[in-house]
Amino acid sequence: MKRFVYKAKEQGTGKIIKGTIQAETERIAGKLLVDRGYVPESLKEEGRSFGDRLNRVTAKDRINFTRQFATLVGAGLPIAQSLRTVSEQTQNKTMKAIVEEILAEIEAGHSLGDAFAKHPEVFSNVYLSLVRAGEVSGTLDESLKRIAMQEEKDAKMMSSIKGAMVMPIITLIVIFVVFLYMMLEVVPQVEGLYQDLGEELPALTQAFVEIKNFIVGFWWLALLLGAGIVVGFMQYRRTEHGIRTIAKIKLNVPMFNGLFRMLYMARLARISQILLSTGVAVLDTLQIAGEATNNVIVMDEVKDAMDKVQAGKPMSESLRDHQYILPLVYQMAAIGEQSGKMDEMLGKAAQVFEDDLDAKVAAISSAIEPVMMILLAIMAGGLVGGILFPIYALVNSIA
Repeated sequence: MKRFVYKAKEQGTGKIIKGTIQAETERIAGKLLVDRGYVPESLKEEGRSFGDRLNRVTAKDRINFTRQFATLVGAGLPIAQSLRTVSEQTQNKTMKAIVEEILAEIEAGHSLGDAFAKHPEVFSNVYLSLVRAGEVSGTLDESLKRIAMQEEKDAKMMSSIKGAMVMPIITLIVIFVVFLYMMLEVVPQVEGLYQDLGEELPALTQAFVEIKNFIVGFWWLALLLGAGIVVGFMQYRRTEHGIRTIAKIKLNVPMFNGLFRMLYMARLARISQILLSTGVAVLDTLQIAGEATNNVIVMDEVKDAMDKVQAGKPMSESLRDHQYILPLVYQMAAIGEQSGKMDEMLGKAAQVFEDDLDAKVAAISSAIEPVMMILLAIMAGGLVGGILFPIYALVNSIA
């Protein structure tokens, strides 16, 4: 799909309109403008700049689009007009271009689900399933609102997890910078004082001098090793083995394993609740919700449950006896099967996991703080023992 810059005259008023439009060819772009009631005066293809490529679509952009689109559709506006209005209000250039492409697809006679499906980098399988379910049932605005609510909850959960890691990362960076400064600026001065006076350096100070010499003499090697490790890890994490290894580490790493397990179960239960409430089949629900967890190990267990469902077993029994699917999920599913309120019960399970996740994040943040304080104390003690004490000892020996 290409993007064209146009200048056109509005029929009836004669008002000059300038903007962009998405279409396969220039001829189709001109036809779309005529269909909108414009008389094209100029039309040319627009090239994408490097800045546009960097202007990626964030979760916030997608949530804002979904909220606005749901409001307009719920107010009774036609889908094409709703998309056009949202496009005019969208600030992100990439998101704006995608909305215009979707609008072009709709005006060409395609369904909304098919139009969204052409942008898998922005709209997930969960998103597409809910849009299609909303189209079929005539409750598109409700489906869009559910999507926005789910994405907001997911964004909030991820934000809380990332927020818990901000302070430790900043503290470690500060420790590294201070240590580097002391090695490169202060240690050489202490070494020079001892050399001038012909005194022997204390063992800890001598260790610091060796570290300083290595940094000064082999900094390029450290950079190459660091860059090699980063590049190697980035390549490894894209391989099948790397993806599975990282997924397993997240589920089993001490302190954080409970955090990630709750996150994945909250996603599994919440997505299942939303999909089932819109009439999506159980097998499709498990497939999409399993993928939404974004962990291949959990997805393997969900696929195993899908095989059991396909063989005729109830969903609750199929989810049982898996290492990483927590008991609350299949327990609430069993209650839902008995009461006929599966979606409602899974929604309650998701709420429990989300609340526990918030509490877990707060607990981890509290636990990390003393660890950081201990690291700072160790560094401060080392610097005092290796730099300040030798200076005081040298002064006292002179006195």
